[in-house]
Amino acid sequence: MPKRHPLDVVIVGAGVVGAACAYYAARAGLRAAVVDRGPVAGGTTGAGEGNLLVSDKEAGPELDLALLSAALWRDLAADLPEELEYEPKGGLVIAPDETALKALRAFAEGQRAAGVEAVEAGPAELRELEPHLAPGRAGGFLYPQDAQVQPAQAAARLLAASGAELHLGEEVTAVLTAGGAVRGVRTTRRELAAPAVVNAAGTWGGRIAELAGTALPVLPRRGFVLVTEPLPRVVRHKVYAADYIADVASGSAALQSSAVVEGTPAGPVLIGATRERVGFDRSLSTEALRRLAGQAAALFPVLADARVLRAYHGFRPYLPDHLPAIGPDPRVPGLLHACGHEGAGIGLAPATGVLVAAALTGAEPPLPLHPFRPDRFPEPAAQPKETGR
Repeated sequence: MPKRHPLDVVIVGAGVVGAACAYYAARAGLRAAVVDRGPVAGGTTGAGEGNLLVSDKEAGPELDLALLSAALWRDLAADLPEELEYEPKGGLVIAPDETALKALRAFAEGQRAAGVEAVEAGPAELRELEPHLAPGRAGGFLYPQDAQVQPAQAAARLLAASGAELHLGEEVTAVLTAGGAVRGVRTTRRELAAPAVVNAAGTWGGRIAELAGTALPVLPRRGFVLVTEPLPRVVRHKVYAADYIADVASGSAALQSSAVVEGTPAGPVLIGATRERVGFDRSLSTEALRRLAGQAAALFPVLADARVLRAYHGFRPYLPDHLPAIGPDPRVPGLLHACGHEGAGIGLAPATGVLVAAALTGAEPPLPLHPFRPDRFPEPAAQPKETGR
């Protein structure tokens, strides 16, 4: 097999997180190669809505990551082509009753202390912000920092701007090591030598960790999205009910659904989001689609008569504590992780790329890496070995 060199890092995964790692590695003066067994944005990224949210995150490490990313996305939108479709539309979280509104107030107070802009809106303000919203809601909160991008375009543009070598349609079959340290990867077509490998493989991040001789408990969490026919701009913001926040934080394997409704520049309305852990089962769930349609129509009655043109689904890379794994893996020198972002990978990608680039170059990271350390999970129990008779 031919060997390609010299490289500073090989990044496994051509989704938006891998693309951001390549982009910021290049900004730091590193030469990178990106490898993916499929096309650019062929996994979770291509099945996402493009959410860049701070509204659904409580104060803590993930919110810090989201705030840093929000600022970086604004910079990227100014530097990269318009195909990103960056839209700072803002998010609107709806409380159906006073009990939910009280809980939202407490949630927002903690967020404000971390630097989030959250503006309470009463019933009259809600109608001004979203004229087609169903009446009778107690109130809500407007989050001006929430935004959206076109996720597949974002990944493609970041990769193009990075100048990284791109090897698509090549599955990584081995992470090469020498003396216990990473020395590159082997794919179905070639070997790529480098002193560092970044695991940005999304839902397959556990497999790449295994190939490197370590473990990361990444699991797939399936979600569906409905796409309506093109409509006039009946939904102005990214609008969702307050129970969506609880769904994001839940570790339940059962089907959960809470409508997230938003318009797009092209006209179709996107309706998410469901969550369930069913492995990599790609079968269509009519129950999930039924729930989404009903919940969206309850928020926006005007959607009850809209035609749904298609439904699609993907798998969020889920880690048990709902925080991504970012940075060096002390168990395997030269191995870094950038995966496990669940449904927030598009929003958190730039900050992840910056943190990975800092780790690769020995620079001071803008945020502490400790909360995201890859070795924070218990080691899997050893399986008993079979013995001969």
